[in-house]
Amino acid sequence: MGTWQLVLCGLVVLFGLMGVVVPGLPGPPVVWAAVLWWSMTEKTALAWGVLAGATAVLLLGQAVQWLLPVRRGRAATVTRSTLLLAGAAGILGFCVLPVLGAPLGFVAGIYGAERRRLGGHGEARASTRLVMRAVGTSMLVELWACLLVAGAWLGAVLAA
Repeated sequence: MGTWQLVLCGLVVLFGLMGVVVPGLPGPPVVWAAVLWWSMTEKTALAWGVLAGATAVLLLGQAVQWLLPVRRGRAATVTRSTLLLAGAAGILGFCVLPVLGAPLGFVAGIYGAERRRLGGHGEARASTRLVMRAVGTSMLVELWACLLVAGAWLGAVLAA
């Protein structure tokens, strides 16, 4: 696979990661399609292994999302900027502290956005709990699955 194809594949993975936090964009299918594109071009045992692992992780993430209880109460207070900041903080957290940094960064991003919006610690903490109960947990599971796949793909690209 050429350099430009790798860059384009990486951009598609990044687009899929942003698709998790932007409503209307299918994040996991886009990330999976990028890994499929890469593995079909590479045709190595490592590439096929990453594709199989990506498929398993994304399907497991979907199953966990379906098992989570749906809580939509007061979800109207969740702003789009809060979710975008939380997603960006989750991605950054994953890069700083692989695997465990994603949930920490995600929740910290929600708290930071709510603290800026509401002004006080108590209100921001209560709002962070409401956001996580309403939509945050489901979004975090999806983002975490996509980040694991992106990390595995990047590790395989760097190893090859």
